[in-house]
Formats: sequence, C-alpha cells, structure tokens
Amino acid sequence: MLAAQPSGILAGVPVAPLRVAIIGAGPAAFYAAEALLKQTQLPVDVDMFDRLPTPYGLVRHGVAPDHQKIKKVAVGFAAVAEHAAFRFLGNVEFGRDITFDDIREHYHIVLFATGAQTDRQLDIPGEDLPGSHSATAFVAWYNGHPDCRDLDFDLSVERAVIIGVGNVALDVARILCRTPRELEQTDIAPHAIRALSQSRVREVHVIGRRGPAQASFTNPELKELGELEDTDVIVPASEAELDPLSEQDLAVTGDRTRRRKVELIASYAAREPRARGKRLYLRFLLSPTELIAGENGSVAAVRFVRNQLERNEAGTLSARPTGSEEVLAAGLVFRSVGYRGVPLPGVPFRADHGVIPNQDGRVVDPDTSEPLPGVFAAGWIKRGPSGVIGTNKPDAVQTVAAMLEDARNGITLGSAASDSASVDRLLRERGCTPVTFADWKRLDQIEVERGQELGRPRVKFTSVQEMLDALAK
Repeated sequence: MLAAQPSGILAGVPVAPLRVAIIGAGPAAFYAAEALLKQTQLPVDVDMFDRLPTPYGLVRHGVAPDHQKIKKVAVGFAAVAEHAAFRFLGNVEFGRDITFDDIREHYHIVLFATGAQTDRQLDIPGEDLPGSHSATAFVAWYNGHPDCRDLDFDLSVERAVIIGVGNVALDVARILCRTPRELEQTDIAPHAIRALSQSRVREVHVIGRRGPAQASFTNPELKELGELEDTDVIVPASEAELDPLSEQDLAVTGDRTRRRKVELIASYAAREPRARGKRLYLRFLLSPTELIAGENGSVAAVRFVRNQLERNEAGTLSARPTGSEEVLAAGLVFRSVGYRGVPLPGVPFRADHGVIPNQDGRVVDPDTSEPLPGVFAAGWIKRGPSGVIGTNKPDAVQTVAAMLEDARNGITLGSAASDSASVDRLLRERGCTPVTFADWKRLDQIEVERGQELGRPRVKFTSVQEMLDALAK
C-alpha cells in the first residue's frame, strides 16, 4: 500500500499549486473540481481523466433521452471546465494509458470518481438466458455509449418484464413505450431509434418485491407514465391497496411525498384502459424466482412468488414469500435492482459493497482501515449508487474538504515535482493523444448541428473512432 512521502507543501503553504488528478468525468468529478477551483485556501491545478473522449458520465450516458432538462446540469460543468487551472484529458484510460505509479509521480492528490459501472444480479436460475439483460446495458445502448452500441435486444417479442421499481426501471419502461414520434424529439442514439421504431413490444410489466409505499421511483417519474402518448398505465387494484403495516408507517411518519406516491398509484388503478397501442403494468409484492427458457433456448417466462410485508428486526418492512406463485410469459427481461462499482488497477475495493473503502472520502487500506495519503473517492464509487445527480455535490464537497485538510498538513502522494507538460509528454510516449475540452466543444457543436437538421436536440456520435475522425477533419 501507499506510504506517506515528503510533500511540496510546507507549514500549510504550497511552494507550487496543489496538483490534483481526477479519474472520471461524471457529476461527482465535476462537483469536486468546482469545489477545488472555488476554494481560496490553496492554489490548485486539476487534471480530469476519462477513458471516453466525452465528459459528463451518466449525464450523457445514463440520463434518459426524454429528460433533456436534467441534462442542462452540464452547462454548469462546462463552466468549470473553462477555468484556467482545469484540464480535461479524454480518451485516456486509467491503468492503461496512465497508471497509479504515474499518478504518484506527477500529482499531489488523486480522486477516484468513476461511478458504478455495472449492475447487481438477481441470483436466480435462468438469469443468463438469451433475452435476459441488465437495465444498465439497455440504458447505455439507447444513450449511445460506445461500449454498448452493438448490443442486441430482441424487440420482436410482445411482452417485456422489468424487475425493479426505481427511476431507471421507469426510464426503461418509458423508452419501450414511447412512440417513434416521441422518440424523434429526444437525443436517443440513432441505432436505438431505428430499432425501437420497429419494436413489437406491446406490454411492459414493471415489478417490485414490496408494496407501493416502498417503491423507490420518484413522484415526477411516476406521474410522467400517465402522460405517455399511446400507453395505458394499469395497476391491479389489489396491489395498489396498502397493507396495514405500510399504512401504519405512513401515518406515523407523515411522509407527504410517499403518501402522494401511493395516491398516484391508486389513481392509475382506478383508471379505465383507453384501448391505446401499448400497456404498461405496475405490479407489486412479487419476487422473481426463475427465468424459464422456451423451445428456442431464450427466456420465455418469469416465475414469481407472491410476497407479504412484515416488520424486520430493524423496524423496517421487508418482503416475505408466501409460497403462492405466478408465471408471466415474457420474451424480454431487464433486471434493474441496483448498480455496482468495478475495481480499478491498484486501488482498494470492497467487492461486497461495490465501492472503494473510505472514510469521508479518504481511501483506506482495507486491512488496517488506515487512510492512504493523497488518495480520495467521491460519488457512487465512494458511497454506493444512491441519490440523484445533485446528491453528488455535497458528497464531493465533503471529500474536497478532507483533501484540503490533508494537503495543509503535508499528507499527499508525494512531492509531485512534475508539471502539465510532463504528463503530456508521458501520454505521447505511450501513443495516447488526449481529447481536450476544446475538442469536446467541437464534437458537441457537430452533434447539435446534426440534430438541428432533424429537429432533434442532437445526434450523438456513438463510437470513439467516429469522434476521433470528426476531430481529424
């Protein structure tokens, strides 16, 4: 593990700017950069690395394409990127183009803000059958992530099942239910709009293991389902009705937001279907126990067990299987039961939680729980996949406060005698040409102009080579 080394910061006064490397370019990374650049305690230089040529992480590749207002948070991130002490170095992969040893040589501090890049498993028989996918992959596919543009989803089936009742599950359901006209008003990836325009999916079932009061999707996302152009939202009346324990909890807490959620779900249950082209079912108190293969070897049905809620030792409500089963035919299944971080070369990692072990952002040795000097984490890789985009701001501010405190006390990676030119030279020697923020602005302009021709917000580049070729022209 890393050991403390002499620092270029003496008696709280830096002899040169504090050089900070940020690995990742999503919201947590930009909020941390903003906090570093706004503070006046220490002069800083910030280099932000990302393996893709494009910044903004999940704002670009995770936020639903029909949620353009949410994506406007990138305007603030762009302002951060224009700061004279900030550099974006895209198309640079940590562990390949720049290593942990390189970071120690060239920077005082490193911040890992790489998010949660994979999904949690259901751990049930049949989960790996063809036709069973993670919502994570589907979201990346329709948002044009270069890693996922060539994935194949069988949209020729008539029924899809989504396991999970968070906002991502509702995003997937909306995209499956939107009409081609609705999709054409978004920045959904070109390959996805072509495939979805030919989709034969007519029923989408979103399924949660607990009741309406415990669903984790937000009220705006829930309300948006009722505004789909050609979709009836259906909730079985028996599943919309609250059980006594949930009713008791709502009465005790007085949680108005959750009460409103329950009321919205009940309003869907009371609606008469209007014979629209598609149906979106919200189901509750069901847990999948098996994905069943059809004659062709692909998923053909999902077996569920019905649950009832009981109070656990922690005082919260958990789902207990009753033994009553239901089998639902479906040719397409998405699991949406949470994200997980992935390990980085040479960086401590807790596989059980999918995070980098840390204390208030200070990365710790997993064996001793002692902080590693100069190594920090922020965002989902720090705390796990929770909250919305804005939740990352106070999280990043907390980590930056720890960084500055340690820097003032001379606790850093090392002296970091090098400068930006040394990093540039190192990358050139490895055959790596970083994509700068000025380069990204050119790509951004091209995408927006391509979109304007079609009346869309933008038409994305969906491969790294396409981006590099555009910049070479």
